[in-house]
Amino acid sequence: MFDKRYYYLIKIQYLGYRFHGWQKQPDVKTIHLMIDRTLKYILGDTKFKTLGAGRTDAMVSANEAALELFIYNNPITDFEDFLAEFNLNLPQDIRALSISEVDKDFNIIQDSKLKEYHYLFSEGKKNHPFCAPILTTILEPLDVDIMKIGAKLFEGTHNFRAYCYKATENGEYTRTIDYCEIVDNDIYQANFFPDQTYVFKIRGKGFMRNQIRLMFGCLIKLGRGEISLEYIEETLKSDYTEPMDYIAPASGLILHALKFE
Repeated sequence: MFDKRYYYLIKIQYLGYRFHGWQKQPDVKTIHLMIDRTLKYILGDTKFKTLGAGRTDAMVSANEAALELFIYNNPITDFEDFLAEFNLNLPQDIRALSISEVDKDFNIIQDSKLKEYHYLFSEGKKNHPFCAPILTTILEPLDVDIMKIGAKLFEGTHNFRAYCYKATENGEYTRTIDYCEIVDNDIYQANFFPDQTYVFKIRGKGFMRNQIRLMFGCLIKLGRGEISLEYIEETLKSDYTEPMDYIAPASGLILHALKFE
C-alpha cells in the first residue's frame, strides 16, 4: 500500500538573533530544527517532511518566510486549530502566519518567487542594546545621501559576481534587481530606537550567498568615503571578478516579504 501524500504551504515569521540560520546543522539551534521538532510533537505518529523556500544565514530574521509541509495518510482537517496548536508549541521567536493546501505540482524551491529584503541601520553613535537583534549600528558617521544614489546603481540586470561569497568560475552571476533603494525607516518602530533610522530595501527573484550583505557592505564603504560611485559601477560590469572585501553584519537583515508568482 502506497502512502497518500498531502501538500501544504505554511507562511512563518521569526527573529533570527539566537538561531544559526534556517538549515539544520549538528549541535546548533536552527529555525528548521525548531519547526520540525514542534511539528513532530503536535503531529504525533503522523509521517511528515518539510522543505524551506530558501535559506537565511545565522542571525537573519524574517517578517514573511515560507515552508512546504508534506503529510502522509493523515491530512489536516482544520487549519485554524492546526495554527493555534502550532503557535502554542513553537518558541516565542517563531510564529506561523497561515497555512493553505497546495497541489503536488507546487515546488517551493523551484517555483518562481519574488523576495523583498530589508536591511535596517543607523549611523553615527551607539544604540540601545535592545536594538541589536534587528538594527545594525554603524558607529562612524555615514553620508547617507550618497549611499541612496549608490543603491540605485544596483537596479537592473548586472554581473553580481563580486557580491557572491566564494564565487567560482562556473557560477551564474548575472542577476536582475527589480528595486533597490535606501529610505527613512517608518516600517520598524520601537521606543528604544534612535531618532533616525534607515532601511535598505531590495527586491528580486533570487539572491546569491551573502549577496545583500556584501552589497550593503559596499554601500557602507561608500558612505564612509572609502570608495566612489564610479567604483560601484565598475564592480557590476561583465568582466569584473574582484570579490568584495567587507560584509555587513547579519542582524540588520530581514526577509520582509516572499511571494510566489
